[in-house]
Amino acid sequence: MKKKNVINLIKYHIDGNEKDFRNEAYEVASLFQKNGDDELARYIMALLSNVNTFSPQSMEENSEFFIKINNPSNSFKIPKSIEKDIMGILNAVNRKTSVNKFLFVGDSGTGKTEAAKQIARILDRDLYSVQFDRIVDSKLGQTSKNLIQVFDDINSLKQPEKVIILFDEIDALALDRINSNDLREMGRVTSTLLKEFDQLDERILLIATTNLYKQFDKALLRRFDFVVDFNRYKKEDLIEISNSIIENELKKYSNLKPDFKTLEKIYNNVKKMPYPGDLKNIIRSAIAFSDLTNDYGYLSKIYESLIGSISTDNLKELQEEGFTVREIEKLTGVSKSSVSRGINNE
Repeated sequence: MKKKNVINLIKYHIDGNEKDFRNEAYEVASLFQKNGDDELARYIMALLSNVNTFSPQSMEENSEFFIKINNPSNSFKIPKSIEKDIMGILNAVNRKTSVNKFLFVGDSGTGKTEAAKQIARILDRDLYSVQFDRIVDSKLGQTSKNLIQVFDDINSLKQPEKVIILFDEIDALALDRINSNDLREMGRVTSTLLKEFDQLDERILLIATTNLYKQFDKALLRRFDFVVDFNRYKKEDLIEISNSIIENELKKYSNLKPDFKTLEKIYNNVKKMPYPGDLKNIIRSAIAFSDLTNDYGYLSKIYESLIGSISTDNLKELQEEGFTVREIEKLTGVSKSSVSRGINNE
């Protein structure tokens, strides 16, 4: 951080200049991030997300095509490569450049929609999701008319700088026209979308997501300023995310205990780790359906969801997978002495 940043922060604070104070603070966070201090940069962003600002005009009251999405109260873990891209988006927005349209691509469960929510939280903006089921109409030409109305509503906002528009799974409208059964109608819809994207107010932040990137219309793809690939999770990233989910979920139960060492061994035996969305569902279900009188009952449920059923008739197999006698006891409910005898007799 430079001397001018400190001076500006103090000056803007004394003058009550909230807008420039926030912009300067974002610049400081960016400097820390560039210097490798990601943790401090995230902390500053989190502090800024709690600063109160004016509420924007409510789109829910003025359009049938949107639904407001509540911003999460806590951050979520993503790989550093994706995190840097998100930081880049935040920097671009806060510098008030004309860069305002972003496409998040990746498989289901990789955190595309969650990332949009986190951006809304950090920027302290309201997030509105476009409801495609209300836009798409069987009547010839009506879908294009609805789409025009959607963008009219967006561009009519009184405080566009306080809103994020989310086109979640935009491929519902924007699949490659040559792959459509009704070329003419889909051509009209995509052409309308291209035109409306070009006329979008630059103060509006638009985020779209898709898990069908290969089939995405190439002309529309060029309308986005930046594409973020969410298929960049390494196994260690997913293990770290899993541990975070486990830790948060177990807080809801006084008797259940985390066992990250056994969990890591389970994950080491998984051929392909699920993405965060699926991981969260697996962990929640494992805890919900486990025997809550057993401190570690959820471990066997996670094992079965990711690897397969556990047989007490073949304890040697668990040992070969790297589990200790105590860990096998936790996974099977069989006492340590019985586990030892079972392994030695096999």
